[in-house]
Amino acid sequence: MKAVALLSGGLDSVLAVRAILDQGVEVEALNCVTVFCATPKGGSRSAAETAAGHLGVGLKVINTSRELLEAVKNPRHGYGRNMNPCLDCRILMLRKAAEYMREIGASFIITGEVLGERPMSQRREAMKFVETESGLDGLIVRPLSATALKPSIPEKESWIDRSKLLGITGRSRKPQIELARSYDITDYPSPAGGCLLTDPGFAARMRDLMKHNPDFSLHDVRLLKLGRHFRISPAAKAVVGRDEPENNKLLELSGDGDILLEAADFKGPLTLVRGAPSDEDLCLAAMLTLRYGKARAADSATVKISDHAGSPRGTVLVPPAPDSLPSTVRIGADSQPAETPHH
Repeated sequence: MKAVALLSGGLDSVLAVRAILDQGVEVEALNCVTVFCATPKGGSRSAAETAAGHLGVGLKVINTSRELLEAVKNPRHGYGRNMNPCLDCRILMLRKAAEYMREIGASFIITGEVLGERPMSQRREAMKFVETESGLDGLIVRPLSATALKPSIPEKESWIDRSKLLGITGRSRKPQIELARSYDITDYPSPAGGCLLTDPGFAARMRDLMKHNPDFSLHDVRLLKLGRHFRISPAAKAVVGRDEPENNKLLELSGDGDILLEAADFKGPLTLVRGAPSDEDLCLAAMLTLRYGKARAADSATVKISDHAGSPRGTVLVPPAPDSLPSTVRIGADSQPAETPHH
C-alpha cells in the first residue's frame, strides 16, 4: 500500500506522515512551493526537505506559482483575513497530489489538516468541499483528526487501522506538541506558517499592486518580498533596500523601465522606482533614499539616478525625507515594524 502526503514541513504534516508510516504504509511526499512562500534564510534547506530527510520518505517538489497567482487575482472561493485564497490554494494542492498519486500508483492522500485549526480551510464543511472539488472524495486521510471525521475509504477498507489514528480538534497546539514529544521530534518550525499572503504587511503590498497594476506578473510579486515599499504617486512606487543583500537583490530584479537611485557621497540603500514617475516623484524617492542611509542627518545630499543597466540619468540635490513623511506614503505602514536607518 502506498500513499502520497502533502508535506509542508510543519509539525502537523510531519506528525500525519509519521502516523501513517507507523502502520507500514509506504509514503511519498509532495511539496507545493510558490512565489508566496517565505524564503528560508541563508539559502538553507526548506522545512519540507528537512522533514522528508528525518522521516525517510521521498520528496517531490513542484512550483505552482502561476496557478496560484491566477487564484490570487480572481479567487473563486474568496480570500481569508488578508489576501490568502485558502480554499482555492487547497484545491490546487490536492489536485496536484491526485495527479502524483495516479502517476506513482498510490492509493490515497495524507494531509496534516486538523479540524477547526484554521478558520477558512479547516472547517468540517470546507474540508468536505475541497475534497469533492479536487476529485478525491473519500481518498483523503487526515490522521490527526480522523476519528473526529467520517471514515475515509482507506479506513473503511482497512487499508489502515482507524483505531490508531487521532481525533485532535481546535486551535490548541498542545496535543501535537505532546505527540511530537512521544515521537522524539524536537526540531520543527513555529506554527506561524510560511504563506506571505496571510501577512498583513505583504497583503497590503498585494492590494496596492493589484490596484495600480492589475496585469502584474510573478516578477512584480517577487519585488514585494524585498525592502520598504512606498506609493510615491498613483503612477509610481519606490522600493528602498534594507541592507546590502537586499540592494543586490533589487538590482537583480530591476528591468526595463525601472529607475535606480543611490546617494552619491554617503553609504545607504539602493532604491528602485517602478512605474512612470514624474520629476517630482523622483525627488521624493531620492529624499526617501537619503532618509534610510548615512545621509539622514545631512541638510541635503546628491542622489545619483540611473536606469536598470547602470547608465546615468542625472542627479538631484535634495534633503532627506523628514521623519513624518515615510508613514504617509508607506504601503502597509500600519502593519510594518518600526524602521532603523540603513547601515
